[in-house]
Amino acid sequence: MKDGIHPEYKDVTITCVCGTIYETRSTANISKIDICGACHPFYTGKQKVMDTEGRIEKFQKKYGSAFADKIAKAKEKAKK
Repeated sequence: MKDGIHPEYKDVTITCVCGTIYETRSTANISKIDICGACHPFYTGKQKVMDTEGRIEKFQKKYGSAFADKIAKAKEKAKK
C-alpha cells in the first residue's frame, strides 16, 4: 500500500441523545446521533401505527367509487 494516500482510520466515540455510547472505528469525526437502536421505537417495541389524518378513508372517498364501479361491471360480465 502506498503511504499518504489512505485516510486516517481512528477510534471514534458515538453518543446518542438517549445517552447510549458506542465505540467504533471510522474515518469520520462523528460524535453525536439523534436516534439509535436502543431508543428507536421499532427496536424497542413501542412503535405505534397511527392513521391520524384518515388517509385510508380519504383514499376510499376519492377513489373508492371508481373502483367499486369497475368491480361491479367486471362481476356482471363474468355472470354473462
